[in-house]
Amino acid sequence: MNKIQKKIWLLVSVVMFIMAAIWIALTFYNQKTQSQYNEILQRYLRLNEVTRVSQQMVTYLNNYLLTPTESNFKQLEDHKNRIQAAKSEVVDLRNAENDFDITNYMHLIDSFIEATDRSLLFHSEGDIEAATNEFNEATRISGYISEMTMTLLDIELKTYDRFYRGIIEQSAELKELGIWLLLLITYLLLLFTYGFSLSITRPVQKLAKAANELSRGRFDQEVEVHSNDEIAFLAKTFNRMRININNLISEIQQKAQLEKELQDNKLLLQESQLHSLQSQINPHFLFNTLDTLSKKAYLEGAEQTSDLLVSVAGLLRYNLKRLDKSVTLYDEVSVLKQYMDIQRARLTERLTLHMEIDESCLYVQLPGLTLQPIIENAVIHAVEPMEDGGVIWIRVMDGADRVIVEIEDDGPGMPDEKIHQLLSGEHVESEGHSTGIGFSNVVKRLRLFYGEEDVIDIESVAGRGTKVLLKIPKARRIENYGEAPDRR
Repeated sequence: MNKIQKKIWLLVSVVMFIMAAIWIALTFYNQKTQSQYNEILQRYLRLNEVTRVSQQMVTYLNNYLLTPTESNFKQLEDHKNRIQAAKSEVVDLRNAENDFDITNYMHLIDSFIEATDRSLLFHSEGDIEAATNEFNEATRISGYISEMTMTLLDIELKTYDRFYRGIIEQSAELKELGIWLLLLITYLLLLFTYGFSLSITRPVQKLAKAANELSRGRFDQEVEVHSNDEIAFLAKTFNRMRININNLISEIQQKAQLEKELQDNKLLLQESQLHSLQSQINPHFLFNTLDTLSKKAYLEGAEQTSDLLVSVAGLLRYNLKRLDKSVTLYDEVSVLKQYMDIQRARLTERLTLHMEIDESCLYVQLPGLTLQPIIENAVIHAVEPMEDGGVIWIRVMDGADRVIVEIEDDGPGMPDEKIHQLLSGEHVESEGHSTGIGFSNVVKRLRLFYGEEDVIDIESVAGRGTKVLLKIPKARRIENYGEAPDRR
């Protein structure tokens, strides 16, 4: 259990102990008072029971004398036993103040029972007059019992009057004591809670202030927390984090400066390469020349030659302008069709091409000149060396979070060593492409572009061909691309 939990449990324990103590004290006092009330009430009920039973006995005796049935006699005997029991309970009420009255009360009960018995005896002997006289005597004694009961109750009230007043006074004092005790406990709890909350909130406020300063970029303020709980450990950890962030920012700034310098050098190198390429050949002159040749061939009726020149011009234009930019898969497939038109014109029936394109997958983003070097590799190594030529399959499929591009040939296959060299990005001497971009260069550019390794794979079996798989993530999908142009 940590320190803050211990503090909280201590506060809860103190509150519960105080509440339990108050509850026990009030329960004990209430139980004691209730017991005294019950005792007095029982005294009153015992006296009243004698009066009630004696009156009922007079009624049942009269019923029996008028109608001497077994049921009336049984009820009379039952009440006779009840008055005997009530008499034995009244004896327990004797004290110094009512001793004489209780003794007379006992005698009255005995006289009542004897008068009842004599009335029954005379009635059984057939002496109705004597039985009636004894009945009247029992009735008179029952009245005396009622009067004597009232006298004893009056004595009881006078005896316990002081007790009642004491209870009222105690209740008032207890109420006043409870109010003062409640105020005292509330004050102590508020004081204890305030100190307890300060021990937690004050360090937290320091941490919040330090975090606010940290968010403003100020890493020189140390957090000091003088406590012996988890917040002190948190403050130490916060200080270590502040130092680490400061060091990390310094390192990032240094790396950013180095990367900026490297990027500037890279841009200068690219510009120099581009100028070198442009100095070798003027692209606009070449494009204009190819367009002129294409139109001339078309006018002369050589439509195939015209289409071939258009494909060459489009391919050259794409290779020169798109090398340093990202493009869509649609652009790559379009220029790939132009490239294959050129190769089929060159290889005629020796080259067979099958394309299965899912049009919904053509708007993912990838580096320029990705597919053409792979196709060139298949043409150079799988189609040209074969006397009967070969077949190339190009498939574009939707693969959940990725677009799968398969380029497969039925050539002689590729050794495992060369597959390893190509996938590891090593330079392969036998590579030669019209674009100047080798297969290994495509592998590096793809992994750099997507920031992950698992974007390209090669499957090959000796004598059964080679399959190159591109797994293009959809995360870099071009948004708001617009309507696609005519794909024919």
